[in-house]
Amino acid sequence: MALALSLPAPAWAAGGTVVSARVVTPDLLRVKLAAPPVRTDAANFRFTEAASPDVPIEIREVRVEAGNVVVLRAGQTLHPAQAYRLEIAEPKAEKDVAPSRWALLLTAIISAALINNFVFTRYLGLCIFFGVSKKRDTAVGMGVTFTLVMVTTGMMSWALYQLVMKPLQLKFLQVLVFIGVVAFMVQMLDTILKKTHRALHRSFGVYLVLITTNCIILAVPLLNAAGDAGPLESLALAMGSGFGFALALFLMSCAREKMELARVPASFQGLPIAFALAGLFALAFMGFSGLSFFR
Repeated sequence: MALALSLPAPAWAAGGTVVSARVVTPDLLRVKLAAPPVRTDAANFRFTEAASPDVPIEIREVRVEAGNVVVLRAGQTLHPAQAYRLEIAEPKAEKDVAPSRWALLLTAIISAALINNFVFTRYLGLCIFFGVSKKRDTAVGMGVTFTLVMVTTGMMSWALYQLVMKPLQLKFLQVLVFIGVVAFMVQMLDTILKKTHRALHRSFGVYLVLITTNCIILAVPLLNAAGDAGPLESLALAMGSGFGFALALFLMSCAREKMELARVPASFQGLPIAFALAGLFALAFMGFSGLSFFR
């Protein structure tokens, strides 16, 4: 008797009944249990949205599969990117159903770079885009510089907004403060490049200074402030936007270098053919619209 009492409790009895739970679009919840289910009726399960815990989602069907897997069919469409909560009556257990935080951050980076590319889908930052995309080397240098400025200013602006402006009720100054942060970073980069990479600094010309007032650079901290984003979300948006702009510059510079070897009519040489190329790239990037990474 004493030996029986000293045996460790099984995982499901210790509260680990639900091993994993995953939303499968459009309306399924796939639950893996540590032991065969005691009850398989819909009343044994309660499924709610994390934001609305008092409003249960109707469960229309419960299906048991091999490997202690229970599949619940909900009465409404479920989104894999949203957070839910699953409760089981017998044996008593509960489980938060939410996507991985790192998966969300990776999705934010890829989405900002491809699906919501600032240049090809929102048509922002076009002055620098057309100005420095004539040569591939210059475009790569500007892409790296732009991404560096975007990440540093995005995080500095987030810190100022969350730690200073919000507590002191100074949100109305966000545009002025964010422009000041960008101007500080651009001036510092201008000085460093002038001392260390003089040829690259000369190739940037006036476009390096124009980063200060670039709408993409300013859009990132404004979007973070409007969405009250956390530090990781802000970093993901800044990195994704920077990568997207660098990718747009690289693709455009490759195409324009190729066009120099082509026989372009005189009336289309220069900016007209560049506008046509940008339009073709924008059409190509429209193919990413509607792409979901959680299906």
